[in-house]
Amino acid sequence: MITKSVLQNGIRVISETIPHSHSVSIGIWLANGSRHDRREINGAAHFIEHLLFKGTAKRNALDIAREIDSVGGVLNAFTCREYVCYYAKVLDQALPRAVDLLADIFLHSLFDANEIEKERKVVLQEIWMLKDSPDNYIHDLYCQNFWKAHPLGMSIIGSEETVGRLSRDILLDFKKDRFRAEDIIIAAAGNVVHNDLLSLLESLFADVTPGTYEKDEFLPTYAKQVNVSTKDLEQVHLCLGTKALPQNSPKRYVGYIVNTILGGSISSRLFQEIREKRGLAYSVYSYILSHSDAGTFVIYAGTKKEKLIQVVELILQLMKDFKTVPVTSAELLFAVEHLKGNLLLSLESTDNRMTKLAKNEIYFARQVAIPEIITALERVTPQDVMDFCNEIFQDSSLALELMGKLDSQSISSSTISL
Repeated sequence: MITKSVLQNGIRVISETIPHSHSVSIGIWLANGSRHDRREINGAAHFIEHLLFKGTAKRNALDIAREIDSVGGVLNAFTCREYVCYYAKVLDQALPRAVDLLADIFLHSLFDANEIEKERKVVLQEIWMLKDSPDNYIHDLYCQNFWKAHPLGMSIIGSEETVGRLSRDILLDFKKDRFRAEDIIIAAAGNVVHNDLLSLLESLFADVTPGTYEKDEFLPTYAKQVNVSTKDLEQVHLCLGTKALPQNSPKRYVGYIVNTILGGSISSRLFQEIREKRGLAYSVYSYILSHSDAGTFVIYAGTKKEKLIQVVELILQLMKDFKTVPVTSAELLFAVEHLKGNLLLSLESTDNRMTKLAKNEIYFARQVAIPEIITALERVTPQDVMDFCNEIFQDSSLALELMGKLDSQSISSSTISL
């Protein structure tokens, strides 16, 4: 059973009771993320995520770690472009302890100056680690260039320059502006009683400032582009993508199916054609990034420099096929069953259920029921797939990001087309 309440200051509390579960996953979700950083302090949301684990008046960093370890639980956080989540997963009897711990770090972290400087070094190491992993870094570069001047293009973790200028005063002001009650969702799933959860939360979060963080949002624009990052690598890494639809688009179910057939599994067209049939790549796949107002459909591959043109041409041809040749009924049924299986298997985990509660609230302001999702998937037709691909697979938003032993003339935008 899913229940929602709103605290007096506007904080939303959503829980799903799963009586047979032995665990509870609970997350404090802040519905603003890296896209809401100012450019000059890009990475602030992510930096604060780190700092909230570094000590409060009641607990130092070691106390925080030991307290969650002492009950065999998990305590962590992550920052995305449109939200930040601080979460814990514990046995059901340890929920009051987890709630107290989460509330303490979320509301009462000290932001000690020495801890800030130590953690700044950690975040810089994270930036350098990302740059040393080209198969990961290429996706960050793709987003930066695909979204260009739009806030979605800002790196989630920031840059050496922006992280370097994050003073204690800047961070405290940032937290004061961003941690507003109407932007906070507390979601829990597992063996939890909603009213008991409310009793735990009401006094702990009563003093959170009401209101919401004012967001300066505008729609992105798109331009056909090719970007090359020259780096001494054995492989060339590429992301080829185009625009997609926002999270709440009614066509999103068609997008899930297109992604599954094209590159979302090891039986997908991309994997079978490029890896299994031709041996041109070890890793090749597709995915969709969807946000509140925009999205992108991305294909990744890593290949040898001399095979780059062939791989790009194969990817483009597979994309073109979706625009002109209907998918078969068998392919469509396979994709639907694949997605249904993944969805239903994900429900075995309380942390996945907790995440689903929060993201549904953020993007739909309601809980999207599993039968509704399954029905929507089953209603997709081959014509829907073709129409979707003709809408989003367009030259005007085609972007190719490359990294490897290349020069800027390796591929031009005039040589790639849909």
